[in-house]
Amino acid sequence: MSKLYPSADAAIADLVDDGSTLAVGGFGLCGIPEALITALRDTGRHDLTVISNNAGVDGFGLGLLLETRQLSRMISSYVGENKEFERQYLAGELEVELTPQGTLAEKLRAGGAGIPAFFTPTGYGTLVAEGKETREFDGRWHVLEEALVADVSLVKAWKGDRAGNLVYRRTARNFNPLCAAAGRVCVAEVEQLVDTGELDPDQIHTPGIYVDRVVLNPTPEKRVEQRTVRE
Repeated sequence: MSKLYPSADAAIADLVDDGSTLAVGGFGLCGIPEALITALRDTGRHDLTVISNNAGVDGFGLGLLLETRQLSRMISSYVGENKEFERQYLAGELEVELTPQGTLAEKLRAGGAGIPAFFTPTGYGTLVAEGKETREFDGRWHVLEEALVADVSLVKAWKGDRAGNLVYRRTARNFNPLCAAAGRVCVAEVEQLVDTGELDPDQIHTPGIYVDRVVLNPTPEKRVEQRTVRE
């Protein structure tokens, strides 16, 4: 059965409601589902919670949703490249749950694996641990972190087939496989679409069992967040 949808708009039009929680793949601007983010903006849905390593930049990626005030809460690790994010947070307009990067990855992995919570030493004795259960293991204190599960996950892959099997390219792999597994419904944006059976099974990063809908975006913008050059 083909999971291919004709456009990003068609793929998410009936999935997201006001107040939904979304897990969005990407790291900086690398491997972000930019067409799906734009389509999400165009739905006009608001009061959204987004789980993502960061919040894009002003005017691109998740920054688009900040401009339209569609986000009410961010669960993320790093947000230092977005001035509008900073403004909304300092003004009390946006709730932010900052999470250590490795902990954020594990919270998503646990959610996808059906593990409700886990203990980690990361964050013990800091603001991260406030209000959370702590326990000592082998003489070291740990913090109980609950798993993350999203209503919808939006991910970006290099190549995919009509059954939803995905292959990521290099560092664009980042948070995408974790987000794909942690969503109750997963929509994948791919740069290349191949027939089912064409992908080498040993090279598939996210099996189609985790993916519900596929959208082809053959010409992504692929911005560079911070370009560094030598003379």
